[in-house]
Amino acid sequence: MDLRAELLKSIWYAFTALDVEKSGKVSKSQLKVLSHNLYTVLCIPHDPVALEEHFRDDDDGPVSSQGYMPYLNKYILDKVEEGAFVKENFDELCWTLTAKKNYKPDRNGNSVISHQDAFKLWCLFNFLSEDKYPLVMVPDEVEYLLKKICTAMNVELNSCELDDYLSQEPQGQGGLTVWQFLDMVNSGRFLRGIEQEAVSMAVEEVYQEIIEDVLKQARSPHVLGHHPCPAPHPVSDPHISRVQGYLWKKGQLRRNWSERWFMLKPSVLSYYMSEERKEKKGSIALDKHCCVEVLPDRDGKRCMFCVKTSSRTYEMSASDTRQRQEWTLAIQMAIRLQAEGKKSLHKDLKQKRREQREQREQRKAAKEEETQRLKQLQEEKERKLQELELLKEAQRQAEILLQEEEQRRRQQHEEMQRTLEIQLQEAEQARASMQAEMVLKEAEAERQRKRILELEDMQERLQEALQQEVKARQDEESVRYAQARLLAEEEEKLKQLMKLKEEQEEYIIKTQREKQVLKQEMENKNKCLEEAQKQLEEVRVNRQRADQDVMAAQRKLRQASTNVKHWNVQMNRLMHPIEPGDKRTNMSGGGFAGYQPLLSQRDSSFK
Repeated sequence: MDLRAELLKSIWYAFTALDVEKSGKVSKSQLKVLSHNLYTVLCIPHDPVALEEHFRDDDDGPVSSQGYMPYLNKYILDKVEEGAFVKENFDELCWTLTAKKNYKPDRNGNSVISHQDAFKLWCLFNFLSEDKYPLVMVPDEVEYLLKKICTAMNVELNSCELDDYLSQEPQGQGGLTVWQFLDMVNSGRFLRGIEQEAVSMAVEEVYQEIIEDVLKQARSPHVLGHHPCPAPHPVSDPHISRVQGYLWKKGQLRRNWSERWFMLKPSVLSYYMSEERKEKKGSIALDKHCCVEVLPDRDGKRCMFCVKTSSRTYEMSASDTRQRQEWTLAIQMAIRLQAEGKKSLHKDLKQKRREQREQREQRKAAKEEETQRLKQLQEEKERKLQELELLKEAQRQAEILLQEEEQRRRQQHEEMQRTLEIQLQEAEQARASMQAEMVLKEAEAERQRKRILELEDMQERLQEALQQEVKARQDEESVRYAQARLLAEEEEKLKQLMKLKEEQEEYIIKTQREKQVLKQEMENKNKCLEEAQKQLEEVRVNRQRADQDVMAAQRKLRQASTNVKHWNVQMNRLMHPIEPGDKRTNMSGGGFAGYQPLLSQRDSSFK
């Protein structure tokens, strides 16, 4: 359990004590006072500005625990430093607030425990309670704490009576609240015939052991005798006693022997002037590097031992061998705890007990789950047996129905067989007629295949004629393209000639006064004009040649068209074979005659 969780438990009691109406909310003025007191006992610098800002009066209504937690965490718990305050004073503040409202001892003065003992039991309860709110202590921890107190008084706890008491409480099986636990202790049911002073001493001893971490060491039979066997580990032995008492200590400077009251905790061995512990004389810090050694008797002292630290050796003397063995074993246990990194023995023990309870709960839940599963399996088995009986009965009924159905189906099968035989005979007759028809169809198909082959041959020849026609048309196109190019050149030459004439006229008009000077230039231009006329004549000759080529291509095209018409007539003949008694029909209709309009269209396009 970390320091924050310990502080929260005590603060929770103080907060609930201020909740007078039990509504889960506390007024802001009371929270201000509580926060101020917490600042004081936890030795935290006061922050009145944050306090007033967080609990300003213009807010509506009181504050719930969830509303108080942000301020508590940010301004108080986050600033707490372990060892900077006295934990007992903090617990006394929270106890004072909650005890006024909730703790109700016997008014006649017949209480088994005093008010101070109730406070210490409250602290023990907070330490051993579960980390769930509202805080409760489970029955195992209740029994553990009562056994510790009874063991300190050398009294045996009656566990059966405790179980009866817990079973009678409405919430006893789930755990007791601290007020139920204090009422149970004050009732005297488990501490009959024991004086209040003895109870107080036992409570004080358990308080010092668990809360103040005063280490304990077992009193085993080996220790009571003078055998040097090690005592059992304190985790597993419930019969334990405080390791605190008077020892003689040798001084460091004066080297004299002084009697001091020693008290051992996991991390430090402190010594005081007396057992009241009002004047502390010093302390020995324990760590994993420390060790304890037994020394021989000398200087008039017996039962000597020493504690060696990294900086100093402390020599001490016990009253007898048994006390020396208890002290050496207890100090060795403290050093071992430091080596293992454990700050508190009982926190570790509490965690182990909690893990054991969780394991028991898991085993119990698993056992209950297994029992429930077996019960479900048994019910399932019985249900399946009933279903099996119903299935058997249904099977018998089904067999009867199956026999009737089989008889009916056999009759239907016989009738169907007779019907099928008649249909089979009819099918045989139809098959014979179909075979004769198939022979005729195959002969007709053979004739059709021959005709198709002839048509395919005719189609190939027709395609060759079409390709020739297309080639002729392409030649005609190329000739026409050359003719167009020559015409374009002729037009260009004419344009140039006209331009030269225009320039000549302009020059004649402009250069009448310079006629003699430019006469030579005009002669040159006349020469150019003559050359252009010669070139024009050549272009005209080329054009006539192109026209002759076009006429030759047209003749080829007409020849190709004549061939196409001839093949078209042949195709029409094949498409309409001449039969006996038939007259010859017009060769231009049907078959491939459709090619003639296409060819005429192509001729017109080429023209």
